[in-house]
Amino acid sequence: MRPLVVGGEALLIELDSADEVAALHAELLRRRDAGELGPVRELVPAARTVLLDGVRDPAALGARIARWEVPQLAPTQGPQVTVPVRYDGPDLAEVARLWGVAPEEVPGIVGATDFRVAFCGFAPGFGYLTGLPERFHLPRRASPRTAVPAGSLALAGEYTGVYPRSSPGGWQLIGSTDAVLWDPRREPAALFAPGVRVRFTEGDGRG
Repeated sequence: MRPLVVGGEALLIELDSADEVAALHAELLRRRDAGELGPVRELVPAARTVLLDGVRDPAALGARIARWEVPQLAPTQGPQVTVPVRYDGPDLAEVARLWGVAPEEVPGIVGATDFRVAFCGFAPGFGYLTGLPERFHLPRRASPRTAVPAGSLALAGEYTGVYPRSSPGGWQLIGSTDAVLWDPRREPAALFAPGVRVRFTEGDGRG
């Protein structure tokens, strides 16, 4: 854990893995809710960092955090959402080939995985989900698509995601869902938020 002061009111914590990021983010939320953290405007996890913005004394807080014993995140810790998926993606057969399985086995592999939203970005409502074992990590497509349909379930590297709106993208598309990932009229607007656990079920895609 490496705290870095990056501004008059900002502190960046560098970590070695997505699991460490998830554990620290959960601990920061717990301590903030308990009134133990002090004033912090935002907590923003990323792939290997957590940014704390709106901090009164970043250097002092960084020194405190560096001394913490951060507990590992329990597999059942955090809220859970279930997303029904149709396995109709154009890259399903290629993903199955790269995994060394039959296409009909892909839904079982994905459905048996406990995913967690590591961080959000790229577009409102897009969550980067971790959880797939390393043997199922995949490269991005050599040629990105100019338009990926909204609701596409996709894989790239160690991450799984669902496109909340149509946009360009180079991830491998294995399925689709009608679940609404981002709705500004909803509270919260995003279905996926850092720390949320996600399960994908094989169904008609309606969420």
